[in-house]
Amino acid sequence: MAHNEVTLGSSQDTLVRVLSPHVPDLRALELLLTVARTRSMGAAAIQLGITQQAASSRIQTMESLVGEPLLVRSKRGSELTRMGELVAQWAARVVEAAEELDTGIAALKINRRGHLAVAASLTIAEHLLPGWMVALRAARVRAGQEAPELTMTATNSATVVDLVRSGTVDLGFVEGPEAPQGLRCRQVGVDELVVVVGPSHPWAQRGRRPVSARQLASTPLVVREVGSGTRTVLERALADHQMAPPVLEFSSTMAVRSAVAAGAGPAVLGRHAVRDDIATRRLVAVHVAGVDLTRVLHAVWNGGAQPPQGPARDLVALAARTAG
Repeated sequence: MAHNEVTLGSSQDTLVRVLSPHVPDLRALELLLTVARTRSMGAAAIQLGITQQAASSRIQTMESLVGEPLLVRSKRGSELTRMGELVAQWAARVVEAAEELDTGIAALKINRRGHLAVAASLTIAEHLLPGWMVALRAARVRAGQEAPELTMTATNSATVVDLVRSGTVDLGFVEGPEAPQGLRCRQVGVDELVVVVGPSHPWAQRGRRPVSARQLASTPLVVREVGSGTRTVLERALADHQMAPPVLEFSSTMAVRSAVAAGAGPAVLGRHAVRDDIATRRLVAVHVAGVDLTRVLHAVWNGGAQPPQGPARDLVALAARTAG
């Protein structure tokens, strides 16, 4: 890369290299690498959480700086030109170094505050994360390290993503059919949604006879609020059917469970959330045919390819080892 050379000071020959205006910014380099990986401008824009128009603008700006086309666009997608491949090779080293810097700064911020702020969707917050946090503190103490101060915010998946994006929390855990766009993520486990009813509901007497996807969709359900991972997975799973309006809507899993047990109607909840209720027959699990109710649990964060070194990275690793 070309540099402008500036000499500062009269007593010593101190040579300072200043990057030339031909060097693209990091966001553009990251976009080029993502296009190379996905072979699609649209897919790259989605992964980075920007519009396709913004992505095209960044590529055009970079091409004007380099002075050569970097991409060839066709109906099959976007392919790097030979010059694009060369720039991508250089960019990979630059972005990797920037990710290390980003991760290091994030770790310094966590260490300086003396605590790790975590947000999690309600199923994870109520049934998984407390155990992970206790295990993390215990592991640190056993290793002779200072136990981190951990704080948790329990909310729905959409709000968790917003808190991580804004930097309000250092780390998030969400559930849903796919990873949120524009954030780094790692799958830490899976959870199956279960259709449950109260003991007096007619479906409780079906035994092994399954309810069809059409029956489930046409039945008014007790549901979580829009934006929750549970609601999103349910709506995606029944996208081929017209869903009946919900009979009740709540912002907490506990409220849904209580309403179902009281006879309000069926609900679809995570197996982790209703395991004890099913064991005690407070709720009855109903088999459903023709619908996939599996959801993925993800850790999400801002910055480098790995979570910030220290308690954040340790917590993600622990969750991946122990989550169902």
